[in-house]
Amino acid sequence: MADWINGTCKANGIDIHYLRTGGNKPSVVLLHGLMLSGACWIPLARALEKDYDLIMPDARGHGYSSAPDQGYSYGNLADDVVNLINALELDTPVILGHSMGGMTAALVANLLPHQLPGLILADPTFLTPQRQREVHESDVAEKHRQVLNRSKEDYLTEARVRHSHRSEEIIELFAQARYQTSIHAFEILTPPNPDYVQLISNMNFPSLLVIGDNDSIITTEMAAEFAKLNQYLEIVQIAKAGHAVPFDQPEHFSMIVQAFLRSIHQNG
Repeated sequence: MADWINGTCKANGIDIHYLRTGGNKPSVVLLHGLMLSGACWIPLARALEKDYDLIMPDARGHGYSSAPDQGYSYGNLADDVVNLINALELDTPVILGHSMGGMTAALVANLLPHQLPGLILADPTFLTPQRQREVHESDVAEKHRQVLNRSKEDYLTEARVRHSHRSEEIIELFAQARYQTSIHAFEILTPPNPDYVQLISNMNFPSLLVIGDNDSIITTEMAAEFAKLNQYLEIVQIAKAGHAVPFDQPEHFSMIVQAFLRSIHQNG
């Protein structure tokens, strides 16, 4: 990680901060979820950097990127990523997104249908209209305000107990990202979200959907329906994983991602 790039570029009128492993290798853009940051992908990037150039941007309102007072729709986030791809001159990047980053990735894929060789979605926020309203009306933003008023050490102590199955590195990366998340970022929870059925139907290149078996947003029934909508979509379920599937089972997730990336570049 010592020789990774720690950069910032102008994209869509704001500053987007990113980590990048670099090298003349196929590029993969990793998009994080709400209250996380590009740095949360460091363990996965470490496992992939030998063969790939990993780009890990902080979404607006997260990490070290700009946090404007408004402009947090999925359309805004997707435009940020498209602008980042253009600014960094990434010709054919694979996009991998988790949660909020998964919905963003799906939207980017629809904006750049002929540029992406593949797409990986890790339990994206494909919420029904009713569920969108429930999340929007919930106290998730207020809970974040309360966390920001607590000491980071106190939060870390609680996180170590609550997520004892996760590595200390992941727990600390999550905590750092949480305290770098602007309250403005929660505007992303305002309905309506993009139509995920339409997004899935439009993907005409190899795509992978990875879900857990416990409290995932995407149920096995939903995944089965998605597979009917799109012949290019592969579904993989990881046992003993929840919504945070890349971090609940990082080794298993990394193996699945590497196999998918190899299949794309071998057949490309």
